[in-house]
Amino acid sequence: MTTTGRRRTALAALVTAAVIGVPALSAHAVSGKPETDTGHAFTARLDIGAGTKACSATLIAPQWLATASSCFADNPAASVKIPAGAPKLKTTATIGRTDLTTTDGVVRDVVQLVPRDDRDLVLARLSAPVTGISLPGIATAAPAKDAAVSVTGYGRTKDEWAPLKLHGETFQVDQVNTTDFAVHGATGAAICGGDSGAPVFTSAGLLGIASRSDQGGCFGTDPAQTSTSGVVTRTDDIADWVKSTVESAPFTDFNGDGVEDTAVGDPKATVGGDAEAGAVHVVYGGGKGTSLLYQGVDSVPGDAEAGDRFGYALATVDYNKDGYTDLVVSSPYEDAGSIADVGMVSVIYGSPAGLGKGRTADTYAQGEGNGDLKQAGKEKGDLLGYALAAGITRDNEPYIVIGDPGEDVGSVTDAGAVVYVHGNTNVFLTRSSGTPGRGDLPGSPEAGDRVGTSVAADATSIVVGMPGEDIGGKADAGGVAVLTHHLGLNLKPILRLNLDQDNDKISGGAEKGDAFGQSVAIVRKGANDGSIIAVGSPGESIVAANGTTNVANAGAVYTIDFPDNSMWSQMRVIHQDQPNVADGIETGDRFGESVAAVNLAPGKASPSWADMQLAVGVPGESQGAAAGAGSVQTFSLLTAPGDHNDILYAGRNKVPGTPGANQHMGQVIALSPTHVFVGMPNGPQDGGAVYEVPWKNLTSYTTNADADGPVTVLRPGADGIPSGGKAFGSAVR
Repeated sequence: MTTTGRRRTALAALVTAAVIGVPALSAHAVSGKPETDTGHAFTARLDIGAGTKACSATLIAPQWLATASSCFADNPAASVKIPAGAPKLKTTATIGRTDLTTTDGVVRDVVQLVPRDDRDLVLARLSAPVTGISLPGIATAAPAKDAAVSVTGYGRTKDEWAPLKLHGETFQVDQVNTTDFAVHGATGAAICGGDSGAPVFTSAGLLGIASRSDQGGCFGTDPAQTSTSGVVTRTDDIADWVKSTVESAPFTDFNGDGVEDTAVGDPKATVGGDAEAGAVHVVYGGGKGTSLLYQGVDSVPGDAEAGDRFGYALATVDYNKDGYTDLVVSSPYEDAGSIADVGMVSVIYGSPAGLGKGRTADTYAQGEGNGDLKQAGKEKGDLLGYALAAGITRDNEPYIVIGDPGEDVGSVTDAGAVVYVHGNTNVFLTRSSGTPGRGDLPGSPEAGDRVGTSVAADATSIVVGMPGEDIGGKADAGGVAVLTHHLGLNLKPILRLNLDQDNDKISGGAEKGDAFGQSVAIVRKGANDGSIIAVGSPGESIVAANGTTNVANAGAVYTIDFPDNSMWSQMRVIHQDQPNVADGIETGDRFGESVAAVNLAPGKASPSWADMQLAVGVPGESQGAAAGAGSVQTFSLLTAPGDHNDILYAGRNKVPGTPGANQHMGQVIALSPTHVFVGMPNGPQDGGAVYEVPWKNLTSYTTNADADGPVTVLRPGADGIPSGGKAFGSAVR
């Protein structure tokens, strides 16, 4: 086959290279020479279904691969289309290990698939970023006919079914089509079984991925087949789509269908006649229904009891790294026998059928399990689970941070603590009491410190709010501790920062009742650029612009630039008496009672002002004559407060209704890649509600004033959500 016409005929009968039925521990590579160029370490090997299939792939961003969707198709000869979401079969990627006999590089789980329906291509998100490997970049123009291109992969060779080294060879372009281009082996090499998804590239970057081949000369192929013709799926013409996908933030997906889901806590819900036993409502995206979780159903540990308040706090994480988001739920007022309000936390696992339909839930409670929790005594009012955070570290380890603000430390009541759950164990973090094994947070415990009232964490750091901390004799001035996920010799997170308003690098000073640390948030700026921390101080008094009026409990939020390997610095103090910031300061506004932060494009090397978003709850805000109606303000974390600021309250930015007294909008806020979630447990909807406000409605995110979209209202008794809510919207994720 030497003519273009003969190649076109052959291409019509190509077989997909992904279905190879390899042994569990085998590997395969392109029928070329072994690769010695470590610059091609971006080539990854996929193990799909514990040896059921093997494919190749390309690392195109720290947390993303490009490969062939046919690798994941049930019958790729019939169709290469696959559903978005978690892979059907467990899939792992070995990256940066060009010699499979070594331990170089890393192994990551593939947790999300984003297929391109018009071609044999899928982008695969990894469980954690991969660093230290040079990326090929995405070419933005197709190769010319007769151009030479390189292919590297782990498929079989001419004489090996399972070679142990990455192989590569040069191919020649025969014809460029709308979504693919044809090639043949310039030196007699072929794209073989196991090479589907392999990178096809030049110095200009990635041109596409290997899709299928005649496999002439590949081990196991009929000797009569001599054609080395192959088809490459193009990526150059969809470079913008690839870029936007790999830069985007992940979202909650409990059933792994590639559509965003929502969990809403109603901790005051009555269950089986037990008042305030609590429940969690799950709303599956794409119109796939709702479910109700409460203690007593098979998937949730424990029994519903009056006053448990199951659903008081929520967090999400793929805790078992199977591609399905898992839900962490607390019931901080759970009794332990006759001991009231000890608290409990459960992890309810996602699955193809949704939350609680797969793996048995895990439970964390004092006096149970292992680690420090096993040794901990149960005390009245511990409130384990009052606050929650969860995620995955840069070292690919899932974690949960549990606030325990009522914990007694020695004889000091309500000093508070945090439980850090990682791997198969857990540790307590408290202030020093002279007790062996304690003293992981700065300072000495004092009654009412309430360490763990708020917690936040990202891939590198943990933030702990201590709003009851006395500073310089000023009661409840508040403080914050920041720790790293890296563990010290005591196997506990290492303290990096002890922060309060008497620190010389923080504006103002500690005052009685500031409650600095009542709320905390943290968000990564990029893979290697450190984090930004936001600290709410809702009790802060603000001296008005006139210089004479001191407005009590107006509130403020402090933002901190927190690099990974250098000193921190204050970025800004944000409050409502600043130029171009919406509304003004009033006594009792409590700006900063809650804070939330998100990077909407974490894959970008340098996020823009629109990507880094901060939402601030102002639950005491009056709207006209409606005292305590509340509001939510949004800002860019990268600009001055008034440069990109917007506000949400009833009747603005398509939020429905009219402001009502004591609705306290802003007590509950959460952020996703698509929406600002505002919990409204105090009305105006009977039983509570959640408002889902699209980001495009907010000028903190966009300058397009005409981009407003509809606000979705989730509430009991509507759209499949059971009626009978009591405080629906008290927590949302």
